[in-house]
Amino acid sequence: MKTRNILFYLIGLLAFCSCDDMFEPADENTRQIEDLTGESAYVHGLLNYAYDRMPYLTTTQTDIATDDAVTNITSNYRTMALGTWQSDNNPMSQWDQCKDGVQYVNLFLSMVEKVSWAPSSASKQQMFIDRLKGEAFGLRALFYYYLLQAHGGYADDGILYGVPLLTAPEDGSSDYNQPRALFADCVQQCFADCDSAMALLPLTYENISTADVIPAKYRALGANVSNYNLVFGEKARNLLSGKVAEAIKAQVALLAASPAYREQSGVSSEMAAKLCANVLQRIGWEMDPQGYIWYKNKTKLEPEGGEMLEILWREDRHKNADQESRNFPPTLYGKGEINPSQNLVDAFPMANGMPATAANGYDAKNPYADRDPRLSHYIIYNGAKFRNIDIVTGQYANSKGEVKDNVDNVSASTRTGYYMSKLLREDVNPQSSNQVLQQHIYARIRYTEIFLAFAEAANDAWGPTGDGGTGHSAYDIIKAIRERAGIAPAEPGSTERTDAYLEQCKSDKDKMTSLIRNERRIELCFENKRFWDIRRWLLPLDEPVNGIWIEKIDQDKDPDPDNLTYTIKKVEDRVFDNSYQHYGPIPRGEILKWSNLTQNKGWE
Repeated sequence: MKTRNILFYLIGLLAFCSCDDMFEPADENTRQIEDLTGESAYVHGLLNYAYDRMPYLTTTQTDIATDDAVTNITSNYRTMALGTWQSDNNPMSQWDQCKDGVQYVNLFLSMVEKVSWAPSSASKQQMFIDRLKGEAFGLRALFYYYLLQAHGGYADDGILYGVPLLTAPEDGSSDYNQPRALFADCVQQCFADCDSAMALLPLTYENISTADVIPAKYRALGANVSNYNLVFGEKARNLLSGKVAEAIKAQVALLAASPAYREQSGVSSEMAAKLCANVLQRIGWEMDPQGYIWYKNKTKLEPEGGEMLEILWREDRHKNADQESRNFPPTLYGKGEINPSQNLVDAFPMANGMPATAANGYDAKNPYADRDPRLSHYIIYNGAKFRNIDIVTGQYANSKGEVKDNVDNVSASTRTGYYMSKLLREDVNPQSSNQVLQQHIYARIRYTEIFLAFAEAANDAWGPTGDGGTGHSAYDIIKAIRERAGIAPAEPGSTERTDAYLEQCKSDKDKMTSLIRNERRIELCFENKRFWDIRRWLLPLDEPVNGIWIEKIDQDKDPDPDNLTYTIKKVEDRVFDNSYQHYGPIPRGEILKWSNLTQNKGWE
């Protein structure tokens, strides 16, 4: 088991560190893991190892296992979606990575108060203990959230289980044959860990200028502005903070209140909505006007640009061309790996907010006209301009006589007739001989996600216009999100906007549910959310993925709408079993090793 490997690694590290000289061993080489408490750098290393195991993906990957996209490369997610998903072949598994993270956190928590972090200062010592413990509690909640999402489910006995619940470090004498805890108990542990983190951490890591804002318990120990900023100041900005822990708690609640889990999770939609509201109240329910295209905000992307209102938690900035190299069309020296589906394109409404149907103005001969503005931000379609070049995915050459971007023309071409543009910077050049790199931010948690989570839970709890005492309703949130995107713009010379479809949904809870889910699909596309959303909503996993095939009627004429035909074609099947695969498996190897582990229903 990997937790044993962790212990062996630490013991080896101790053995190496216990030598008085590289070549002359000490008289006695019997130090134990507990001896690490005298070496703060090594104990802090345990927490760093936990951070290294955070389950966030930094590139678009899992969407290709859904109805939102396919890929033109070999991928475990692709083969999984084609029918190879097994309990011993599970690219969605979080078992090893997150359980390792829990073990590192538990080891760290068992030692943190025994370490001299700042022996010359009682206030700094206590502040370091509190911050590091808070981070650890928050990380443990995060790991269990991802474990529940990936492995929680109903067993043959009809009980909803989570995963083995461990809050103390395992060692060589531990009983590893632990049963799965109830899903509800795992949720409550996540909540407790988030609460512990919030009690110990500041909401944000910011420098202070006056001592009166230092918490009284630290002032009583002699804390001053300088040492407070050393521990809790802006240099710690991307570590897990109080507001991050609060957001993780809201995410756990939304998962638990979802249709797939709510019957036995112990969490109601009302509770989930109120926990999301707690997060949003911190920013005064203010929505970033450019939040849906934060990745295009060049000023804020630069190190000196400060923080974005849209981003609740992010990785450090990275200057690279990785996403662009992988996803630009081949004429722009990219590999075109992520190919959005026609299914996803169809989810974008008309510019007036109505679904994209003929009755609402959709023109099958000009399918991208008068559509939701987000479509052109997120997806490169036939004839779209990207980096000032007209991208042609239809079966004819572009203005330069090139056909590389056409469907299935070269290995880097799209398979669906679409390329991904969301998350990409157009001022990057991935061409190896003329490469231009730019700053990127990977958002771990966006406020838009929390707004949408609130809308989903609030609608379920109180209906489209109920606010549960929060002062905001699902209708209010979806209206703001759609207005921000440019849906149903006001007529020239007027400020009046009429989102007729939203108004239809306003009085129908089921319609509002569908609209909220569709808005979440659009706003969070290519951010590795769709697979988990389909499962927790109990929607069909096996929707075939469609693409578009575009041809000229007359090859000698320009490709105006009247000279093109658009044919929707199936590109790839999704081979899932809806009778049980909404709940992921416990790894088969673990089931074979430990008799007390219960497998989810349907999995071997």
